[in-house]
Amino acid sequence: MNEHDSEKISWILDGMGYEITDNREESDLIIFNTCAVRKSAEERVFGQLGELKHLKRKNPNLLLAVCGCMMQREDIREIVLSKFRHVDIIFGTNNIHKIPQLISRHLESGKTIVDINEENREIEESIDANRKYSYKAFVNIMYGCNNFCTYCIVPYTRGRERSREPENILEEIKLLAKSGCKEITLLGQNVNSYGKTLERDYTFADLLREVNDIEGIERIRFMTSHPKDISDELIECFGSLDKLCDQLHLPIQSGSNRLLEAMNRKYTREDYLNKVAKIKMRNPDIVITTDLIVGFPGETEEDFRETLELVKEVKYDSAFTFLYSIREGTKAANMENQIPDDVKHERFQRLMDTLNEIGLEKNEKFLGKIVEVLVEDVSKNDESVLNGRTTSGKLVHFPGTKDLIGSIVNVKIRRVKTFTMEGTVV
Repeated sequence: MNEHDSEKISWILDGMGYEITDNREESDLIIFNTCAVRKSAEERVFGQLGELKHLKRKNPNLLLAVCGCMMQREDIREIVLSKFRHVDIIFGTNNIHKIPQLISRHLESGKTIVDINEENREIEESIDANRKYSYKAFVNIMYGCNNFCTYCIVPYTRGRERSREPENILEEIKLLAKSGCKEITLLGQNVNSYGKTLERDYTFADLLREVNDIEGIERIRFMTSHPKDISDELIECFGSLDKLCDQLHLPIQSGSNRLLEAMNRKYTREDYLNKVAKIKMRNPDIVITTDLIVGFPGETEEDFRETLELVKEVKYDSAFTFLYSIREGTKAANMENQIPDDVKHERFQRLMDTLNEIGLEKNEKFLGKIVEVLVEDVSKNDESVLNGRTTSGKLVHFPGTKDLIGSIVNVKIRRVKTFTMEGTVV
């Protein structure tokens, strides 16, 4: 979501005559688009802002702006305003469309401009994006979240759920297809609840079926799904829609019912496993990935073992794994029995060992097989090597030339690792 917001910001600035540079020394404007999910991300932002003090002294005309989820929090804004007075503009997740006015206001007044919309605003349909790739694109279908998981700050920074009108989404995707885009990733904090704020009966599965009919689009992905809202209608799509990729990111967070309740996840371990079984029955080849939190307040060794057992039962191909991080403003921040860091790290390593073993085992099943790969880029280490992803999201490296970027090729897998595969075009 933040990556796509940055693409929108870039498009707006491009329209104002700005050009992107990798050299901070020659910048006229530097914008930090921030994330508030993890404390480490916040600390990096503060560190970066501190480092820019000397650049601001050297070039007083440099404009420095901070936006995104961190700025939706009043306590964080106060830190920026008091400790980083060289910041010129502060705005939030609902104010991207106002960047030109904010820059103008600062230039006219010479004062720090703070513009935060705490309420849900109407969805701004006029914002386009400078997309990183021509052949694949992110498309927002909704904004905000209504779930209030006790560890998560997102509902407080992104606001309540608002679904875009399907006609606007479909028109955006049709234009992307005409420009050569082959792969679409539909974005939302909880895509499974798409449509609930529309004034008609229209579901996420309805949207997927219409996107599947758009000529030129060859792959459809989406993220993220909340397990409590994944419906049988959506599960059916994994068997009936030919363009829907055989990959599903389905965050479990913990395998312990006690912790799931404390997290306010609104499903049980049994509910989750039942839905996974249905999905695998509908599409036996599907790759399932997840999110896992280690060290949530009150997590016992037994709770953690239940998570490990669930990981082994589902056999995730990969997972985003997190050490629990206190987010001020969430309910979990005030919970008792916070887990010591040494215990978190020890459990985290055991979890990673289990995931890595399963990931390698799953990848070994691809040895000798021919897979379709959307060629995405040149390897950072070797320009004669390309990389891309299968429909199931597996990262594949193979020899090739740059003219293949953006095309879909057949690759025979000849070697596998825990997180990547290697092959040759056939």
